[in-house]
Amino acid sequence: MSNLKDKVAVVTGASKGIGAAIAKRLSEAGAAVVVNYSSDKEGADRVLGDIKANGGKAIAVKGDVAKAADMQRLFAETKKAFNRLDVLVNNAGVYKFLRLEEITDVEFHREFNINVLGTLLATKEAVKYFGPNGGSVINMSSIASAGEADASIYSGTKGAVDAITRGLAAELGPRKIRVNAIAPGGVETEGTHSAGIIGSDFEKAMIAGTPLGRIGQPDDIARIAVFLASDDSAWLTGERLTASGGYR
Repeated sequence: MSNLKDKVAVVTGASKGIGAAIAKRLSEAGAAVVVNYSSDKEGADRVLGDIKANGGKAIAVKGDVAKAADMQRLFAETKKAFNRLDVLVNNAGVYKFLRLEEITDVEFHREFNINVLGTLLATKEAVKYFGPNGGSVINMSSIASAGEADASIYSGTKGAVDAITRGLAAELGPRKIRVNAIAPGGVETEGTHSAGIIGSDFEKAMIAGTPLGRIGQPDDIARIAVFLASDDSAWLTGERLTASGGYR
């Protein structure tokens, strides 16, 4: 496994699902982890407990990624606890499947504020804390960034994340800061269960169209995040790694 000993990582939206899996995997690889959450304190505490039970170091910090003051506090708390920063995983995100006639300005701003503005605000603060050796920023995209029926807002946010990833990779490269994205396909999480995707005809169609013959699991994505966080990916920046079992 990639070695992250003595590294410090912040994972936004880490109280459940993919974020929780990433936080745990980063810890297993040796990193101290800051588990960010917006409202699910119980979930964040559960992730914290799992990490500490396995001998890892972690703290949980509440904060809304779409609020600049919260992001300033998140990274100040990281500095206070661990005195450094090496990795940022911009995992916090929301989605809602809506037909065009169902779209509202409220939902538009909710998704763009968290998925896009949140990615920018967290990264803006993180780069202030990366040391002379730079750092790794990992953004969470989606295969939906290419455009998905009944998900035009969400697809738009993830298309923006792809563009931000390429732009920031070019901008921050001279500072030894790498910026890459992971684009998952369908993943079984609390969110996909509550949205009714798991067990639906939509899930069956995804599995039928996936060469590896199953829906993804959070740990499938977490392992890729560890790779991108580590020096094993030192020559990668501005890349978007599709993690979908071959589903397109």
